Amino acid sequence: MLPREKGQKGFTLIEILIVVVIVAILAAISVPIYVEYVRSARAADAQATIGAVWNASQIYAQDLGRYPGSVEEMEQQGYLTIQAATRLQWTFQLVGDPITSIMATSTARMRGGEGKTVTYNTLDGTFSGYGFPVEDEGTGGAVGTQ
Repeated sequence: MLPREKGQKGFTLIEILIVVVIVAILAAISVPIYVEYVRSARAADAQATIGAVWNASQIYAQDLGRYPGSVEEMEQQGYLTIQAATRLQWTFQLVGDPITSIMATSTARMRGGEGKTVTYNTLDGTFSGYGFPVEDEGTGGAVGTQ
């Protein structure tokens, strides 16, 4: 390095480049984590409502001796109420009789985009789809999100 003359202050080009590289590394690490966090937060609304749908369908089956054919049927008979804001962003569907899964599909009003699905498997009690990690069978770990 060149010796500085008296009274000269400032940073060298190398020092500035090192700071830029460190900031770039931190951004590369934090942006994917933030994106996953946002997806999970958007899916949380669907997840909570799916839990309410599952509980209401079990009560419905105990009272009437059969599972409901649709979410709308439970709402019409007073077993379930879905908030208007949630209804604008997600549609819900029961699959199977007895119910084997409950699916939530995002509408065009959801900020994450239309057509994203969150699925609850009633047989093993697990969620999958948008906002949930995808398991890679080869590594046994989460490798991304759908």
